[in-house]
Amino acid sequence: MNAYIFPGQGAQFVGMGLDLYEKYPMAKAMFQEANAILGFDITAIMFHGTVEGLKETKVTQPAIFLHSVIMGKVMGHAFQPDMVAGHSLGEFSALVANQTLAFEDALQLVSKRALAMQKACETVESTMAAVLGLEDGVVERICGETPGVVVAANYNCPGQLVISGEVRAVHQACEKLKEAGAKRALVLPVGGAFHSPLMEPAREELAAAIESTSFQNPSCAVYQNVTTTAVTDPNEIKKNLILQLTAPVKWTQSVQQMVQDGAGLFTEIGPGKVLQGLVRKIAPTVQTQSPRLA
Repeated sequence: MNAYIFPGQGAQFVGMGLDLYEKYPMAKAMFQEANAILGFDITAIMFHGTVEGLKETKVTQPAIFLHSVIMGKVMGHAFQPDMVAGHSLGEFSALVANQTLAFEDALQLVSKRALAMQKACETVESTMAAVLGLEDGVVERICGETPGVVVAANYNCPGQLVISGEVRAVHQACEKLKEAGAKRALVLPVGGAFHSPLMEPAREELAAAIESTSFQNPSCAVYQNVTTTAVTDPNEIKKNLILQLTAPVKWTQSVQQMVQDGAGLFTEIGPGKVLQGLVRKIAPTVQTQSPRLA
């Protein structure tokens, strides 16, 4: 079975999508429609902007979503997922891929999500850190013992976990994690604590938008970050998508479940190959690929 996977924030690069825009009339039309929906020229930032400009959450999230969804569309009949999953933001791309969400509705939700997250980031000084070389349980225990808000946020692959929380708590946890034997505990250049309780104001804001958006019966199951299991019920998909902002991204567990359910090939749709690398570490026996475009 072919699992289609969609990347999240961090996969962006200047020039992303320009090849699609120039080569495929359908892609050009979708990019132009996105500019109109968003109310700013996102294509100018994606194709010719600066690294700093592209790093802004309100730009990054819709940019990665657009690249992934449009790449899937130009694949035409070759686009045949048996199951889908997305890493954090990538879950929205996955829900367009399996026809749960219309492109326009999903783009508006992604934009609202990005703005809500950016606003939440500005209320509390917060950050994230990558922890390498420790078992998940050790990281969870140390986070739990550290004063303030700091939690496990992204289970990326065995031995690679991202923690998230208040700046002071994250720095303290990093010191303890190094003492516990972490190969690295590196604070990341992000301006907020994604997938932590500090995203609660953003979750509430996004919940209202998701509840008022139409979700259809999907063409195949989505393995959501919150539950890690196959989901096909639109109401359950909505609920999990809302919870995702304050809950951890259980990517390792999701991939393991997809393999258990028959996935033998993982196709990464979107910028970069980050997820392919993670999948190979989680399940070394499966195949990974980027799509072949006509």
